[in-house]
Amino acid sequence: MEKIIKLWIKYDNVFLSGLLGTLWISAVTVVLGTMLGMLIALMRMGKSKVLNILADAYIEILRGTPILLQLYFFWIGLPKIMPFELSDTACIVTALVVNSSAYISEIIRAGINAVDKGQWEAAKSLGLSNKNMMARVIMPQAVKNILPALCNEFISTVKGTSLASVFFVGELMTSFKTVQSATFLALQSLTIVGIIYFILNFVLSKLLKLLERRLMLSD
Repeated sequence: MEKIIKLWIKYDNVFLSGLLGTLWISAVTVVLGTMLGMLIALMRMGKSKVLNILADAYIEILRGTPILLQLYFFWIGLPKIMPFELSDTACIVTALVVNSSAYISEIIRAGINAVDKGQWEAAKSLGLSNKNMMARVIMPQAVKNILPALCNEFISTVKGTSLASVFFVGELMTSFKTVQSATFLALQSLTIVGIIYFILNFVLSKLLKLLERRLMLSD
């Protein structure tokens, strides 16, 4: 315990920098993943069979392959097809966004489908276009179904970003590797990172439960 405390005092800035890296990567992943996931969900729910097939294939491929494989694929392949230079961080964040969008699209689709069918029929009877019906009637109600699951996805993403340390992207597990290589105190460094992950996810889980209770009260 004494070594852990001393290690934290000496390298707290490295661990906190890793924490900030984890948080911003997770936030960007979920925000952009939600935008892309919304598009995929609408493609899958639309009337075009071609778009349905493309959306299904997109989701099945991403959910059916390991995320580490996808990270390597984007890390190696993306710089080769883009006309401009990309950093390792940009490649890895892009891979995380694409992976997350497949799961978020299913969250959004389930949230929309959970809206009572009577609401759809009422909106149609008022003569609303599909666009207005979705924007003004369905989505405001679907958000209550989507939000808790989206917060859960954020918590999962926080833990999933640890795989980015393979590419030395600046997040928590990268900070462990940095401190461990400088001090050779692997177990102590790993313990500190584990404690940070636990505290972070514990706080996020409690906030999620509070959000769920407030949504239930609003109903």
